Amino acid sequence: MKILLTGGCGYIGTNLTNTLLDLGHQITVVDIMWFGNYLNSHNNLSVIQADIRDIDKIPMDGIDSIVHLANIANDPTGDLNSKLTWEVNALASKFLVEKAIDSGVEQFIFASSGSVYGVKEEPQVTEDLPLLPISDYNKSKMISERVLLSYQDKLTLQIIRPATVCGYSPRMRLDLSVNMLTMQALTNGVITVFGGKQIRPNIHMNDMIGVYLHFLELGAKAPGIFNAGFQNISILDIAKKVTNHIPAEIKITESDDPRSYRQNSNKLINSGFSPEYGVDNGIIDVIKMYNAGTVKDEDHYHNMRIMKPIVGKNA
Repeated sequence: MKILLTGGCGYIGTNLTNTLLDLGHQITVVDIMWFGNYLNSHNNLSVIQADIRDIDKIPMDGIDSIVHLANIANDPTGDLNSKLTWEVNALASKFLVEKAIDSGVEQFIFASSGSVYGVKEEPQVTEDLPLLPISDYNKSKMISERVLLSYQDKLTLQIIRPATVCGYSPRMRLDLSVNMLTMQALTNGVITVFGGKQIRPNIHMNDMIGVYLHFLELGAKAPGIFNAGFQNISILDIAKKVTNHIPAEIKITESDDPRSYRQNSNKLINSGFSPEYGVDNGIIDVIKMYNAGTVKDEDHYHNMRIMKPIVGKNA
């Protein structure tokens, strides 16, 4: 299969690209590379450094499927520059799907976000609940969904709403809850929890990759919107799980962050997907890579530290 993967140099994209290459697919990666490129050269890999807003630089001839991961990721970085966030997350999605249709691409898989639901009290947050996003990041994801759905009669469309991902990638992120709290314990012996009662869904990196492989294989058999999150636990409970693996003190401070959301992923499971990993696996991944000297608490593993000096030049 010939696959175009936007954001293929990112946290999830790097692992997904390597997995798809191992499976024998031909991959074209398009990534702006603000966070570097950790992909090795491969006969079946073409890597293009480009801004996804520049649609003319994105080749689609002969492409069977698109996996669209590229975005301004998460609430803090999305808030740095509203115009940039909306252009990259929403406008570029419109350009991509329209060119995909014109080029005869059969399948379009979009990485949305579980945060599009906003603050929810329901214990079972399913795909049919109203979306009440509260930040530029999740608002732009919601609008991207709406734009893409308007073209769903022209190609197979799958919209995935992932939970917060944990686990290792060569393009590591240490600003995601499980990875961050684990690194705090490793480097400081203290975990700082802001609030702690907020409930967040989680998914391990290996399962996240598995979800995209699942839909690439199913193709037109399973169009639609799917949650992808399997452990709905509080930030404090994540910290407690970390201390089961690393001796550390937990300090709780006040927080004005109201965001709590859960996910029910029964629709995904009913499509034939079975999760195999969890938060504990993510914690163990970070510990293993830290002890091996592969991962340290460095600026390039934190999106905000890289994005702040960039957004002024790329608005």
